[in-house]
Amino acid sequence: FSIARFVVRRRWLTLGILGAITAFLSVGLVNVELRTIFSDLLPESHPYVQTYKDHPNFGNPLTVTILVKRIDGDIYNPETLRKVWDLTRDVDLAPAVDHDQILSIATEKARYAEATPYGIETQPLMDDHPPATPQEIAQLRERIGKSPNVARFMISSDETGTLIQATFIERLLDYGETFEYLQTLVEKARDDRHEIHMAGQPVLTGWVYRHELQMLMIFAITGVALVVALYLYTRSLAGVVTPLVVSTISAIWGFGFVGWLQDPIEPLVMVVPLLLVARAFSHCVQFTERYYEVLEVVHDRQRAAEISVGVMFAPSVLGIVTDAAGLFLIAVAPIPALERLAFFCGFWAAILIPTNVFLSPIILTWLPMPRHVRADEQRSLLDRFIKGLLSVMSRLTHGPLAPVTTITVVVLTVLAVGQVLQMKIGNPVEGSNLLWKDSEYNVAVAEINSGFPGLNTLEVIFETRDDDPLNRVMRKAETVRTMQRLQYLMETSEHRPEASLSFADYLGEASRLFAGGNPKWAPLDPEDTATEAATSALMLGTGPKAFSHVADFEQRNGTVSFWFKDNKQETVDGALAAARAAVDAIGTEFEAFRVRLGSGTIALQQSVNDAVNYYQWIILALLNLVMIISCSFAYRSIAAGLLLIVPVNLSNLFLGAVMTQMGLGLDVNTLPITAIGIGVGIDYGIYLLSRICEETRDPRDLARAIRASVTTTGKAIFFTATIVLLGILPWYYLSALKFLADMGLLLVVVMLINMVIALLVVPLLVWLFRPAFVFKKDLLVGESIDLEALAAEGRRNRANQHINSSAHGLVPAEAVE
Repeated sequence: FSIARFVVRRRWLTLGILGAITAFLSVGLVNVELRTIFSDLLPESHPYVQTYKDHPNFGNPLTVTILVKRIDGDIYNPETLRKVWDLTRDVDLAPAVDHDQILSIATEKARYAEATPYGIETQPLMDDHPPATPQEIAQLRERIGKSPNVARFMISSDETGTLIQATFIERLLDYGETFEYLQTLVEKARDDRHEIHMAGQPVLTGWVYRHELQMLMIFAITGVALVVALYLYTRSLAGVVTPLVVSTISAIWGFGFVGWLQDPIEPLVMVVPLLLVARAFSHCVQFTERYYEVLEVVHDRQRAAEISVGVMFAPSVLGIVTDAAGLFLIAVAPIPALERLAFFCGFWAAILIPTNVFLSPIILTWLPMPRHVRADEQRSLLDRFIKGLLSVMSRLTHGPLAPVTTITVVVLTVLAVGQVLQMKIGNPVEGSNLLWKDSEYNVAVAEINSGFPGLNTLEVIFETRDDDPLNRVMRKAETVRTMQRLQYLMETSEHRPEASLSFADYLGEASRLFAGGNPKWAPLDPEDTATEAATSALMLGTGPKAFSHVADFEQRNGTVSFWFKDNKQETVDGALAAARAAVDAIGTEFEAFRVRLGSGTIALQQSVNDAVNYYQWIILALLNLVMIISCSFAYRSIAAGLLLIVPVNLSNLFLGAVMTQMGLGLDVNTLPITAIGIGVGIDYGIYLLSRICEETRDPRDLARAIRASVTTTGKAIFFTATIVLLGILPWYYLSALKFLADMGLLLVVVMLINMVIALLVVPLLVWLFRPAFVFKKDLLVGESIDLEALAAEGRRNRANQHINSSAHGLVPAEAVE
């Protein structure tokens, strides 16, 4: 209570300190940036990520694929070929494009080879212009026939489509700028005879950027909805202004802090800061409700604020600390984007102590007394309905109905466990679950997958063992034989890829042509000299960059690429299982090179999934440990810590079951939601348990204490959960991002599950086990107040008010008497 008196009685000093901090941090707001950094979404310590960073040119996920599809025929006509030619050159002008990593039938990298009297000659499929005459088009067909890899990977099986691929340089890549440039090209190239589809990780991120403004508008609508819900519920200026000001100040501190650090915020995790705004509302409403209760008795705003801070300080700080701990612990996962999110949001959660606990009472003392405090009959119909509903819920947690509620909770828990065991880690759909199935992006993915080997590759890297520049392992017979054996094992496995490609696939054709064109010379002799000769023949008339997708410029490292139709988790699991078995069969260590698995979109997706799946349990275990220690200390009983983590973990279990039913997988975007959901649950449990301790006078009074707690503190819990529901539920109907719509439903579910579990399970456990700490009178959390003494104090305050009014002639003297 000494802290309460200091804060309230030195309001201007407290406000000055908070104002100075706000002014300082608000300067950082100009540096806040929403930006995706692809490599920061990957777990740095994972071996697949290390392989990708060592060889970024092999299966680089920052690749855009554009499909040019003729609707009324095949691609072999002047109009379509001109379109491919122009698009290829326009893509080469895109911001941050790697000019050496552009491939289409209109680039020099797409070549054919033929034997001539003077040796093997390799030439681009197209000359210095797109084919325009029937003779030139027939010649192009013939050349493509001499280039089987181009025919397989660049032309659809029905010859109605062809691909343009471009890889981008991450350090130069601005997703928004690049996407808008490419999307303009795509929209301009479409006509009534051609469909143009575009996919790839930069395009997916670009669509998220394009919907960023809509996302912010939806957040603004949510804010308005929260304010309206506050007004309808409280019907008072204090009830609306206090949470609004406190939430705004905490948001300025949070965003200002990250602005000073100049760390970019991943756009897709912006739902977490919004939920922190809701958490600020929740803590503020808990305090305001208690303030109203005390004010109704003492009728003195300053005194009511002091008492409310004294009673609410410990549970508020305990709840906020566990909130912040849950967010800080996200940083345990070695994913840079999550580490930044944990630091940013953990700080935001922690600053709710000064902004909520200290600022709320100051604001309330300056605002007029709500009318409904003065007379119970003036309370709204909504308020009476909520109290009636909570009264019914409280009856389920004690007395003869408690065993029925216990059995129901146990049965639901068993069912939830069955659902959670079916939860998928990673992407559950073809394309991306961030966007709706009929979105332009997912339609593009489906179109490309239907006519080509697919967008998703798994790369197995063949890497030189030393730094000798003359050790060109791609020219060695052992390397070629090992690559071919790996391809054979993969293509005959249960989870075989749609296609595979390696440097060895080009050497067989070169060897055949070098030997006069007879197919029997396609298999290479098992000697380095034969492989060297085939490589020299292949490179005659071209440069190493023509094969940079399968070997580096020095031919010291190479890759075997395996294509898969989609990146659903079952596809990823099957592909990696087959690859591991194949790599184990061929071995990983050779005299001149080593084999590393892996890179490409398949391996990198699995690296994230491995990290999320592993670290979710570590985060959960650490968070449970923090909650047990902190709550046991606050309540001076380990039983309190154990009692509070039961409903929290039940809520997390039910949340997982709902995610399974919604078809949502656990990934880098949903992991923070589950972590903050635990913080929501522990908050509710702490507030309710503390009120039960406060209300309990002796063991015989436990049922009354539970009813009183559920209908008072439970009312604030009910309100904060329902206003979030009203504010966030519209996301599902307004958002073009399926992810945001799904997160809206998920946040609603988080709040509702935690509300129901807190209101039912916490008092139920207290009733069933009757822990000794509940009946202690000297708890740090759950400190009681003497309402009778406060009521007497309130009567004296009212009498003094009448006397003062009478002295100024405001009321008749008889009224005072």
